[in-house]
Amino acid sequence: MTTHRASGILLHITSLPSPFGIGDLGPQAYQFADFLARAKQSYWQVLPLNFTDQACGNSPYSSPSAFAGNPLLISPELLAESGLLKKREIEEIPPFPVGRCDYASVIPYKSGLLRRAFVAFKTDKKKKDAFETFCNENGEWLEDVALFFVIKKHREGKAWSEWEKGLRDRNAQSLEIIEKEFKDEIEQEKCYQYLFFKQWLSLKSYCNQRGVQFIGDVPIYVNHDSADVWAHPEIFNLNQEGKPIGVAGVPPDYFSKTGQLWGNPTFRWDVLQKTDYQWWLDRISHNLRLLDILRLDHFRGLVAFWEVPAQETTAIHGKWVEAPATDFFTTLLKNFPAHAFIAEDLGIITPDVKEVMESFGFPGMRVLQFAFGEDNPDHPYLPHNFIPHTMVYTGTHDNNTVRGWFENEATLQDKKRVFRYLGKEFSSHQAPVELIRLGMMSVANTIINPIQDILGLGEEARMNKPSTSSGNWEWRLLPDQLTSAHAEMLLEMTETYRRYI
Repeated sequence: MTTHRASGILLHITSLPSPFGIGDLGPQAYQFADFLARAKQSYWQVLPLNFTDQACGNSPYSSPSAFAGNPLLISPELLAESGLLKKREIEEIPPFPVGRCDYASVIPYKSGLLRRAFVAFKTDKKKKDAFETFCNENGEWLEDVALFFVIKKHREGKAWSEWEKGLRDRNAQSLEIIEKEFKDEIEQEKCYQYLFFKQWLSLKSYCNQRGVQFIGDVPIYVNHDSADVWAHPEIFNLNQEGKPIGVAGVPPDYFSKTGQLWGNPTFRWDVLQKTDYQWWLDRISHNLRLLDILRLDHFRGLVAFWEVPAQETTAIHGKWVEAPATDFFTTLLKNFPAHAFIAEDLGIITPDVKEVMESFGFPGMRVLQFAFGEDNPDHPYLPHNFIPHTMVYTGTHDNNTVRGWFENEATLQDKKRVFRYLGKEFSSHQAPVELIRLGMMSVANTIINPIQDILGLGEEARMNKPSTSSGNWEWRLLPDQLTSAHAEMLLEMTETYRRYI
């Protein structure tokens, strides 16, 4: 992060308004970029842009690829503008629910549009050179991703470790047979990635020209059933059949007596170290083409991680394993600037994690909703304890909205502490703007406000409820819900507290 005072908004692409059932990279994304510029906001924070999977609850944090973009975010309107869809093809739209993303109906609808776009793409010779250039530049991951999805489709969705041995172990002859037999389908997967990246980089360029930078998440772990683990099994803790030996999670704590068992395979840091962390460098480099600043999710796991034997059903019987953090981050910063990273340091953070963050200059996070749960003037999330090199949030995608928290989660004592801290009482409707102002006036260099708090929305607008498997990642803005009055309110605070360049 830069050292000047700035502010921004957290809004995932799926949450944008769109007539096609899910937010996308089309006209509404550009309108939101204009809103940010009008309100002098410096940052647009998004969640991971990767493929999502209904089997994983459509979470952008559980993806079958750490590199591939999500084709559901491709804009049909932009496809029509480029001649890949006919206007009438995007006029017959199913009656999607307003304000929610119904993935079960969106996926087949948009998949149909994309298939038609691919048919048109194949006959458009003008686009062929740009497509081939894209494939050559991204071949390192693109070949594996396209193969992975096509094989998975023709193996009834089975996990890669359940495929026949030749494909599971990536036997060259077995892969060659697939490449010949399903050449068209493999090209189709590559085409979807080309269209996604073309639209995304166009939006990024538009934002950057208006002084808006993108912040995005890099989840620490990847799914076991992913193109990444299939293509690079040696860097993950797997047995000879490709099944995990150790999986990731967090130990039992105040919030959970059994801890959290995430189930992702852990890294073999000894093997990664011998490669100079090449897979990680490739991943970071790829993400920094798409985003300006990366938030390293579950940062503490890059210093020491909780590893649980794969056969366990809870996270109780795990152990702490150290990662070569100093060596890893030294290598990282030889290749990328330190200001490109934020450490997601929420939860119980031990001194060794703080030491690594301070040593490499990574800013951490402060969440205002967490500041008032105890009567402790030394609480690190209270603004008078902030340091400038800090990211402050009213809440994150995993929290309730401020209004929802105030109405349903904050105790009477919590509210009293909030009122005492701000020197006045107010209603739950006023709570979002009060906490936004509190963050805006703090010494923290950067504040990011979820759009739900800008709009003053309640619990119904929550994006994700951790440890629940349905109803998440669905919330969407309504058309025209964001008004010029919201822009003026944000602009006034941004200018008052000098959060602009």
